[in-house]
Amino acid sequence: MSSKPFKFKQFTINQDKTAMKVGTDGVLLGAWVKLESNPYSILDIGAGTGLIALMLAQRSNAEVIDAIELNDEAYEQTVSNFEQSDWGDRLFCYHASLQEFTDEIEDKYDLIISNPPFYTSTYKLLEEGRAMARHTESLTYSDLLNGVSNLLSEEGTCAFIIPFSEEKNFIENAKKHTLFLNRITRVKGTKDAPTKRSLLQFSFSEKLIEKNELIIEIDRHFYTEDYINLVQDFYLKM
Repeated sequence: MSSKPFKFKQFTINQDKTAMKVGTDGVLLGAWVKLESNPYSILDIGAGTGLIALMLAQRSNAEVIDAIELNDEAYEQTVSNFEQSDWGDRLFCYHASLQEFTDEIEDKYDLIISNPPFYTSTYKLLEEGRAMARHTESLTYSDLLNGVSNLLSEEGTCAFIIPFSEEKNFIENAKKHTLFLNRITRVKGTKDAPTKRSLLQFSFSEKLIEKNELIIEIDRHFYTEDYINLVQDFYLKM
C-alpha cells in the first residue's frame, strides 16, 4: 500500500512511518458512528495514523479527543498528524497499551471508537508491524471490550468495525461486559458480493436495534448514493 500522504478535504494523513495505511474500514467507521449525544470526550483505541480521531474532530465539537497507540512508529505518526491538523488543541495521543491506559486513567469517555485488530488467518503472511496491528492476539476482543466497559461513561456509546464472520461472537462478548447492541450496519462491496464487515454501536442501555445494510459500489469505482452520502464530507473526489 502507498506511503504517500492521503489528503482528505479538511486534513492530511501522513502514513510513511506506520505499517497500517488509510483504508476503507477506518473511513467507514469514522463517518458512520452516531454523534447525536454531542460527546464532550472521545477515545480512539488503536489510533494507527490518527485517521478516526481526526474525522471525529471534524464531525464533532468534542473538547477532548484522546487516542491510544502502542506501536512506536504509529504513535509518532499519529502525534504528527494531530499536530499538523486544525484541531491540534483538542487531540492527544497516549503511547500505551489499552490495559496500561485503563489502569492509569480515571476519566470516562462519552464515545469510544475502535477499528480493532483482525485477520488471524493471514498473520504469517504479513510483515511484523502490520501483523501486530492486524492480529487479534495483540488485543483480544475480550480485552478490548473489558477496557471499553471500564472507560465508557454511563450514558456513553462505543462503536467498532469488525469482520462480518466475527459479528455474533463480538456481540455476545459485548453482552458479558454489559454492552448492548443499539445499531448495526452490514457492509458489502457490491450488491451480489458477500457481506464483508459489520459496523456496530453499543451502549449500557438495551434499545430497539437499528439495522441496515450498506453497499459500497454499483460497479468498479462507481459508488452507491448511500456510500457517497456517508463519506463525501471527507474524500476529495466525492
